[in-house]
Amino acid sequence: MAGNKQPKDEPKEAKKWGKEKEEQKKPAAAPRKMLPEGVRGIVRMAETDLDGTKKLKAGLAKIKGIGLPLGTAITRAVGMDPDTVIGTLTDEQLAKLEAAVKDPAKVGIPSFMLDRQADTADGKNKHLVSSILTLTKKFDIDGMKKIRCYKGVRHELGLPVRGQRTRCSFRTGMTAGVTKAKAQAAAPAGGPAAAPGVGKTAGTTPAAPAAGGKAAAPAQVPAKGAAPAAKGAAPAAPAGKKPAEKK
Repeated sequence: MAGNKQPKDEPKEAKKWGKEKEEQKKPAAAPRKMLPEGVRGIVRMAETDLDGTKKLKAGLAKIKGIGLPLGTAITRAVGMDPDTVIGTLTDEQLAKLEAAVKDPAKVGIPSFMLDRQADTADGKNKHLVSSILTLTKKFDIDGMKKIRCYKGVRHELGLPVRGQRTRCSFRTGMTAGVTKAKAQAAAPAGGPAAAPGVGKTAGTTPAAPAAGGKAAAPAQVPAKGAAPAAKGAAPAAPAGKKPAEKK
């Protein structure tokens, strides 16, 4: 009976040793960040969750459509300090700030800081944020596609709209560069392309010289329109030499 208990105890020890090893591999949990008293961790504004520990000028930049310059201008127009922590603001201050974010023109923000000046629909200066900005942008692109203007066609093709070059940018696929198909087709398989002008005329390529001998002269090609030589006739004398006279 004692011998039967030993095999059962060994796997238990192995499993225990494996669990200890796994526990050693796990990284230690990061310490939780403790918030100071009276500071909210998350503040909801303009359909966006803002970090309550951030300052106003940095926290408002997380809202879609608001940047650092506009966020700083809005906080100053409302009468708040841009370095104020968001989590310390009261509900009244947050409501006042959210109204200014949705309509900066009412607070006194100049028109050149707004993103939609002289809107085509009503001619007013607007500044859109969050989901309204996303929907309006989509409707603008769909309208350009519908009237088939240049920008609309470029949006449909997925190409740049504002005149960027497309030779090296906005490329898709695995091609790294432009290949010269004509040069590859002209080159023989397994060897380099032939030099220009070599081997084009038949009979003009000189034969290779034998060992210890001179290179053979290239065969002469008859001129166009000349009559072919008769059988048994003597070969024509080279130009510039007269035939020897018989004595």
